[in-house]
Amino acid sequence: MVIWSGTNGNSGQTDPATRLYIYISPEHQPAINMTLDQAQSQVDTWIRNHGVRYFSELTNMALLTEEVGEMARIIARRYGEQSEKESDKNKSLGDEMADVLFVLICLANQTGVNLTEAFRQNLEKKTERDSDRHKQNPKLK
Repeated sequence: MVIWSGTNGNSGQTDPATRLYIYISPEHQPAINMTLDQAQSQVDTWIRNHGVRYFSELTNMALLTEEVGEMARIIARRYGEQSEKESDKNKSLGDEMADVLFVLICLANQTGVNLTEAFRQNLEKKTERDSDRHKQNPKLK
């Protein structure tokens, strides 16, 4: 993050030699709040700037399955009956969830799915279909 940048007195252009950079560790960075539309746009920008192009839909589906498996491994060992391996203890569940979300957003972008609209419609469907079903489930009481 650049917190100060001087200019060349003659041209008024920013002089790279006068820039002061500061590193902010992740735990001190402000939270990022974004909409699904913004997330889709940000992933698309990242792909274009750093990823060259999207992988094929089939490749991304395989990658999504792989990422869900990595997330499942952490959950099964951290919250389930399986003991956690020493090599898994420092793995971040949040990071694995973000990997799943990233690949899911890639798939939405390349197939033309607007996740905001799809999620809104999905919640409507669930509300209409399940509005009383879970309230009447004795297993949940």
